[in-house]
Amino acid sequence: MKVDMRVGRIIAIDEFPEARKPAYRLQIDFGELGVKQSSAQITNYTIGELLDRQVVAVTNFPAKQIGPFRSEVLVLGAIEPDGSVLLLEPKPGASLGARIA
Repeated sequence: MKVDMRVGRIIAIDEFPEARKPAYRLQIDFGELGVKQSSAQITNYTIGELLDRQVVAVTNFPAKQIGPFRSEVLVLGAIEPDGSVLLLEPKPGASLGARIA
């Protein structure tokens, strides 16, 4: 499979002041795939809005080093004309690690 998209739940969030563009450092639980980390430029959401939120992420791209942080997955969202990001979300209750077809 060229692009492996999976359902995950954000379980921890930290500010990422070292990033060139405003971003958060996320810890995302993918069930049997384990917990992966991601740098995400989704600062139009508050930490409270993101914590425990289900997201869709690409899990099979190579990890990317962003400053001192290793981003392992790519969280997906739609980029609005003003530059804000609207996260792609599965239906509530989707299983962690479920493949997006």
